[in-house]
Amino acid sequence: MSTDTQAPAADQPDADETPEQKPSFMRLFGRYLTEANSVMVTIYSLLLAFFIGGILLIVSDEYVRSTYTYFFARPQDALSASWYLVRDSYIALFEGAILNLSTLERYSAGTAEFGDLLRPLSETLTYATPLIFTGLAVGLAFRAGLFNIGAQGQMIFGMLGALIVGFALDLPPVLHLPLAVIAGALAGAAFGAVPGVLKATTGAHEVISSIMLNNIAALFLVWAIGTEFLHSETKSDLITKPVDESAVMPKLLSSLGESLRVNWALIIGVAAAVFTWWLLSRSTFGFRIRAVGFNEHASATAGMRIGSTYTTTMAVAGGLAGLAGAALSLGVGSSGVTTNTALEYGFDGITVALLGRANPGGIVAAALLFGALKAGALSAQPDVPVDISTLLQAIIVLFIAAPALVKAILHLRTPRGGLVTLEAKGW
Repeated sequence: MSTDTQAPAADQPDADETPEQKPSFMRLFGRYLTEANSVMVTIYSLLLAFFIGGILLIVSDEYVRSTYTYFFARPQDALSASWYLVRDSYIALFEGAILNLSTLERYSAGTAEFGDLLRPLSETLTYATPLIFTGLAVGLAFRAGLFNIGAQGQMIFGMLGALIVGFALDLPPVLHLPLAVIAGALAGAAFGAVPGVLKATTGAHEVISSIMLNNIAALFLVWAIGTEFLHSETKSDLITKPVDESAVMPKLLSSLGESLRVNWALIIGVAAAVFTWWLLSRSTFGFRIRAVGFNEHASATAGMRIGSTYTTTMAVAGGLAGLAGAALSLGVGSSGVTTNTALEYGFDGITVALLGRANPGGIVAAALLFGALKAGALSAQPDVPVDISTLLQAIIVLFIAAPALVKAILHLRTPRGGLVTLEAKGW
């Protein structure tokens, strides 16, 4: 009697076991969409901001509010009025910032020039250019654990430095314009180094000192414009002398229309973003900035000089903000600088840096977004309140600065590394 039995091979899998399958692309993509990572938090912050902005538009419109008084009798009136108000408002913002659809129709019919078609985009780029510089100034300091809230004052001094060289020297354009730009950067760097020196030598927090310096710069600008050296010789208003033609930023699209204001400052801004990326990612000094920002005590133990890193970082950040001032005084303000030329570009740079996550590429994208909001809001008046731009920016920053709030509202999952926030140390 044969009792041969075949034993199962040792490497043969059991019948109940199934080979492990890798998750599909759609499943991975779905997980990414429902996770509170930095990219999705930024996208959801934008969507939530526009959603809340739409609600506030509805609440602030008298006619739409009146339709809600009889909502239960005729709900379609309130809903349709709300929809058309929000839709038309955001379309007006788009047409004022990117492409005017009526101008496109006239261009297709041959009654409008190509330059007219590019005017909204030109205005967006014009408003975005100073924000690129000030956003980089704030973002660079963030990477060192510093909160450079003084970009406004640094920009003002950069504007004055470029302006003085722009009208006081008689040079050929090949020398005059570069020297004026460099003067603006150096003036901003000198002013930006002050809070860095104070922090390195006395421990004074850069937020407190830079806020005070912003006020000093604003008051100094008012005094300086009124002096005989800077005040216009032909106007009685509080405005400076114009810069010489040899120091004016050339317009990028002047051949397509004189109304297209975007100029070479935009190219300098993109170059500054590339330089900042290289500085942070490829240079020894950039490694020191990131190391100090991550852990200043460990960096000091490793032999890094914390005080000099703070000072140099703030000086470079001030130079970037000074370039924003140079872009204004040699570009859109080349006919004369007033106390309103600087606007709030320095403070808006904080929101740009937050939205861009202190990353140069993200800062450029955020500056373009905020430039579009500014251009669109100004163009859409009086149909759309001009404050809608500021409102949307504030809501975006609120959500960007508080990713846990976005996570809670949308019930997102916590990413593996935890919620990522930008922090300035030293409080």
